[in-house]
Amino acid sequence: VLTYVVFPIAIILLIYLNYDSVMQPVRFQKEVDRRSAVAIDRLISIRTLQEAYKESNRRFLSTTDSLIDFYKNGKITIVRQIGSMDDSLAVAEGRVSRDSIDILVRDTLLKGKGAIIDSISFIPYSGGKRVQMQSVIRKVSGIEIPLFEAVMPYDDLLKGLDHQLIVNLKAEREDMGQYAGLKVGDIDNPNNNAGNWE
Repeated sequence: VLTYVVFPIAIILLIYLNYDSVMQPVRFQKEVDRRSAVAIDRLISIRTLQEAYKESNRRFLSTTDSLIDFYKNGKITIVRQIGSMDDSLAVAEGRVSRDSIDILVRDTLLKGKGAIIDSISFIPYSGGKRVQMQSVIRKVSGIEIPLFEAVMPYDDLLKGLDHQLIVNLKAEREDMGQYAGLKVGDIDNPNNNAGNWE
């Protein structure tokens, strides 16, 4: 009689454990994707602000606090053209003109994201860890080029998830010669400020 009770319970338990072990990596990947989407949005915002700052200043900023200040208090110059320079008659008659106007960064960039601008300094789901950002001016083929990078290591972004699955993911990225986390820009290898998810 005991066998009729214990045996089916043991089978159900084994089936559940087997199912759970198969589903654990699937659940992990779903959570990685969800967290990565939030992180990528922040890194794209950082890149947008960095590129706008570089347009006027020929260099990048090295801290997210500086980027936030640029967003809240900075201005960018917009060149407005009336008429077409391709129209030689209009140019000859002086009907083509250009003027530049300064516009507040917060009024032009990251529309709709102003309320969350302060969060770009932090790695989501990390418990308050900050985005690691650097900027340099490096000589590439004899030309000085400003470069920046902003990174979110998997150890911080995936905090609280299965440790072994994080180790496996990091090892997989490192085996492919990629950064073990999310990254935009690169201070060692110019990449046109691409993200490693693109």
